[in-house]
Amino acid sequence: MEKRIVAKKSQRQEVAVKTSKSRKKSNSQAKIFVIDTSVILYNHGAILDFEDNDVAIPITVLEEIDQFKKGNDTKNFEAREFARILDKLSQSSPLQDWVPVGNSRGGRIRVVMNKPNGLDATLVFGEDKPDHRILNTAIFLARENPERKIILVTKDINLRLKAKSLNIAAEDFETGKVKNVDELYSGKREVSDADPTVIEQLYDVGYCEPGELGLETPTANEYFIVRNNSNSVLAYYNPVSGHIERIDKRTIQKITPRNAEQVFSLHAILNPDVKLVSLQGIAGTGKTLLALAGALDQRRDFDQLFVARPIIPLSNRDIGFLPGDVASKVSPYMEPLYDNLKFIHSQYREKDKEFKNITEALENERIVVSPLAYIRGRSLSNIIFIIDEAQNLTPHEIKTIITRAGENTKMIFTGDIFQIDTPYLDSQSNGLSYLIDRVKGNKLYAHIKLEKGERSELANLANNL
Repeated sequence: MEKRIVAKKSQRQEVAVKTSKSRKKSNSQAKIFVIDTSVILYNHGAILDFEDNDVAIPITVLEEIDQFKKGNDTKNFEAREFARILDKLSQSSPLQDWVPVGNSRGGRIRVVMNKPNGLDATLVFGEDKPDHRILNTAIFLARENPERKIILVTKDINLRLKAKSLNIAAEDFETGKVKNVDELYSGKREVSDADPTVIEQLYDVGYCEPGELGLETPTANEYFIVRNNSNSVLAYYNPVSGHIERIDKRTIQKITPRNAEQVFSLHAILNPDVKLVSLQGIAGTGKTLLALAGALDQRRDFDQLFVARPIIPLSNRDIGFLPGDVASKVSPYMEPLYDNLKFIHSQYREKDKEFKNITEALENERIVVSPLAYIRGRSLSNIIFIIDEAQNLTPHEIKTIITRAGENTKMIFTGDIFQIDTPYLDSQSNGLSYLIDRVKGNKLYAHIKLEKGERSELANLANNL
């Protein structure tokens, strides 16, 4: 009996030794990712996304995060949430040691002091600044761990270039990035050489089966231009009925669609079964105007119409630098929204009932135009919500907005993924691209890419050349 107990104990010790050796081997093979402040402000949970690799936080990053903790902007929220995560991790062990991050892959985290030894980035680039101290952290870790690969992760392109000039591997934070924006879902396609009898059926009956147009697996709420020589019809796939249904051109709030994409856009906005709409396209394609016209036409079905856009200050300076009260500070940023609202308003005469209704809705705050930051904390139930310039939001911001939607809420996101004003975002990593890529195919969602400019010949000239 004693021999069996001793044998089992010996086996357990042997397994423990093997496990310990495998962990050491795993740690020596795991990469060390040095995280920049820009990554944390983009996604506070970024440190959990590196699987079984280790994450190093330069002390300089904590100093910068401390400067962002106050305020109502999303970056302030990200800074505070990251601080909470780090505080929770520090309960079990000092952060100067490698501490498990608590994910299932076995990754660890550590705060690293600035310890330049040998090569000093502050001397190479002639200035002692946070970016250079972060580079020194990467250099220190490379000397401390010669057998491991050290990679700086930052959304700052210039910092990546500086790192590579010092022979430090540097990458963008890839989580949430859309790989091929050129192949991003457009929400529409053309069906050429369709059977003429099917086109007649769409006009006479109003619908047909997807197979009759050679469409085996159409995407929910996907739009089609069905053609045969000179005959054509606009249609979409209704995921509720399972049919391809004809779409008719409609004039809404005296705004008449000028092309098929605009017809599709208004249909998606007015479709009561679709709760989430995104319109993506270059300047002058009518995204904001169509969204406002469609929303105004439905305002009786909702308690309020919210129209908002993120504030991207000039030269990225906070609006606190601008003179005047809050209303004066934010008014210039909201002017494009008011311009579109005024254009719709101007389609009516002062004696018209609709003119008075829009005026009263603005005065009674049934129509609210506001910076996106000021919407935070408000109830989003029974409203129609337009978010303009959505390409300037992060994927996390988009998710936060949508998850606040209550009963009978409809959301419309508009933007151009190639016109981004926010630092550290690009056509692949912005929230609008992420939304289109991740939500396509859901029956509650419709998307249209508008490509034809309708503002003016001069605007089209600028876009084309």
